[in-house]
Amino acid sequence: MWFLVILNVDTLRRRPGVRPVTTGREIPHDQLDQFSPPEVRAALVGEAEALPGVFTGPSQVSEPSSLALRLRRPVGPWEAFLHPSRDEFGHIHRAGFMHLTVPLPLVAPLVEAGWAEPHPISLRPEWPDTIVMLYAPRDEDELAVAVAVLRASWEQASGVSGEKK
Repeated sequence: MWFLVILNVDTLRRRPGVRPVTTGREIPHDQLDQFSPPEVRAALVGEAEALPGVFTGPSQVSEPSSLALRLRRPVGPWEAFLHPSRDEFGHIHRAGFMHLTVPLPLVAPLVEAGWAEPHPISLRPEWPDTIVMLYAPRDEDELAVAVAVLRASWEQASGVSGEKK
């Protein structure tokens, strides 16, 4: 299964290094030991802002210092958004750590390969199972994976279909 030609979940390589340490809060908003260098985070933000229909600003569902990724014309399904918002499909924290929704078939491969973990809020029955915490990309190679996941999230929220089989 492919989401965008650049993210083949069948051959997704393991994320190098150890799993990031989070604060232990119910909903982590930072990574204590791993973060994106400023130029990598800036590139990630640039990629997000370049997606058609996306606009950014303070998150409406997280810390205001988190950069929300919102759609001008959200048409995706309920599980494509961070609730209670109906247009915010993700946000980027200061450390480069992202909370975002992804197509359900991507959740397990991303977790198994060490790129993400399910967001704790997704354990609650009233929240979708599609919310993940994607670890901060630390270099150009990890940025490529983060951008591919970001694009899959955007596809789901915008109703654009990039899935190929």
